[in-house]
Amino acid sequence: MKARLAARAFSAFVIGLIVVGLLIFLPAGTFAYPWGWLFCGVLFIPMMVMGTVLLLKNPALLEKRLSRKEAQSEQKTVVKLSALMFLLGFVLCGLDFRFGWFPLPKWIPIAAAVIFLLGYLMYAEVLRENAYLSRTVEVQEEQQVIDTGLYGIIRHPMYTATILMFCTIPLVLGSLIALPVFLLYPVILVRRIRNEEQVLCAGLRGYRDYQKKVKYRLFPHLW
Repeated sequence: MKARLAARAFSAFVIGLIVVGLLIFLPAGTFAYPWGWLFCGVLFIPMMVMGTVLLLKNPALLEKRLSRKEAQSEQKTVVKLSALMFLLGFVLCGLDFRFGWFPLPKWIPIAAAVIFLLGYLMYAEVLRENAYLSRTVEVQEEQQVIDTGLYGIIRHPMYTATILMFCTIPLVLGSLIALPVFLLYPVILVRRIRNEEQVLCAGLRGYRDYQKKVKYRLFPHLW
């Protein structure tokens, strides 16, 4: 069972690496794109470490994280919008480097990479706290409301972590022109969260009380 799961995870990892590499380096017209390599490093090295830890410590959660089939029609739309955002954003980053439209100081991609990794650390903590963290919007059998740790501060800490990560992607890649594209992510995320909370309120016992206890979804005192 673990061997099959490991093969599935490795396959997804390799496919992701190839797809992201093509989307970045092909538009750049060269492999001599230092910020492209920086981004691949901060994205895929922690991903490999996290996947290995989950495989050894919590294979059931890894199985959930590999699931990609959304049942909710609203979420299918969100997935398509997100895919379009990433496609356009990565291509713009590569083209920006290729033609030198808006070159950034070297410290900006490095600082952005640090923020990206901080987001990754937050993401890892959320995975540690919540064993029900599927990639799809669903209510699982025997699922319980998590209201401790980061979940005692905001209702969707995983999404907060992904905002820190995804909104810094263009800066890690040294592109200013692609930044507005990636800043669409929080807007897309709001749509996902509203639908997800409807599903959780309808199917997860105690979630309405949790909403009253923890008022903010993504950022304290903001939303």
